Amino acid sequence: MTRRFYQNTILLSMLLLATMAQGATAEELMVRDQSLLSCPTSPNCVSTMATEESQVIAPYRFQQPLYEAKARLIQIFSGFPRTELVKEEEAYLHFEARSFLFQFVDDVEFQFDEDTHTIHFRSASRSGHYDFGVNRKRMKDLRGMLEGKL
Repeated sequence: MTRRFYQNTILLSMLLLATMAQGATAEELMVRDQSLLSCPTSPNCVSTMATEESQVIAPYRFQQPLYEAKARLIQIFSGFPRTELVKEEEAYLHFEARSFLFQFVDDVEFQFDEDTHTIHFRSASRSGHYDFGVNRKRMKDLRGMLEGKL
């Protein structure tokens, strides 16, 4: 067998894994009882409210008024490639981020808690099982861009 055959087999296997499991639909997302939807058992989700240690990530903090923190987060996160704000409410944001090659959708939600000056979030692949760490990396990158600006 040729090297090309093995490369194609690996690529097809990755595609199969990416499409096997289904995440939440856009309609199922949103804050429920002051918390974001739980992460599925698959490793393609990170959240400040996750119960699985491998999916937990620290929330963001903000110092200025809620409307300023929200506007700043929208400004920065909207600048990420292939990212679109699809829903905005007083203390909630929902973005869709698409992968470059296959246009897979990741849902990224933010919930603002004005009392504690905390931004909780959930970033999860809408389909598939494994995301190669893309959701965690995206949220860490955003944290780096927000530090000192919220």
